[in-house]
Amino acid sequence: MISAVLLAPLGALLLGYALGSVPFGLLLTAAAGAGDIRQIGSGNIGATNVLRTGRKGLAALTLLLDAAKGFAAVMLTDALWPGQAPIAAAAAFLGHCYPVWLGFKGGKGVATLLGIVLALHAPSALVFAGVWLGLLAVVRISSAAGLSAAISAPVSAAFFGRLDLVPLLLALAAIVLWRHRANIERLLNGTEPRIGGGGAKDG
Repeated sequence: MISAVLLAPLGALLLGYALGSVPFGLLLTAAAGAGDIRQIGSGNIGATNVLRTGRKGLAALTLLLDAAKGFAAVMLTDALWPGQAPIAAAAAFLGHCYPVWLGFKGGKGVATLLGIVLALHAPSALVFAGVWLGLLAVVRISSAAGLSAAISAPVSAAFFGRLDLVPLLLALAAIVLWRHRANIERLLNGTEPRIGGGGAKDG
């Protein structure tokens, strides 16, 4: 029998992971008749790869839903088990990146991290979104914009005095960097493609 003291963190863990692991990119592309997103471009289930199907609306919806599941995981957990939101946040993020249903091969986490940051601290989420969208508009390199936005999360949380969030956001940003390691190598080599300029095999 599970101890009562463990019920709340376990509930947060399971709820967060269950929500985070919903592969919206895969489900939406299949429902729209665009095929299996895992067989397109990089094989990733995130919005950037969905964009390679040519369905901009589908890619935008994937991004919104991937962010929404991170947001929902934190908010629902906070309502059900106050104080357990960081556990749900981490679990939702890991669920997105490593969903058990897809052999632990998921997305790269930027959109889900945005939803998590929005639920935890809205001002930091505004910085996150500003960095992401601003760089995307200027350099038109999805990975560069997403990586910069992820790094901005712990930095902005610290700037706003939310030091309690910094360890969690640092850890999640580090996972985003790890998931983008092939992109980082191409960025350093100057071979990372721009949006609209052809698909990479690991977008």
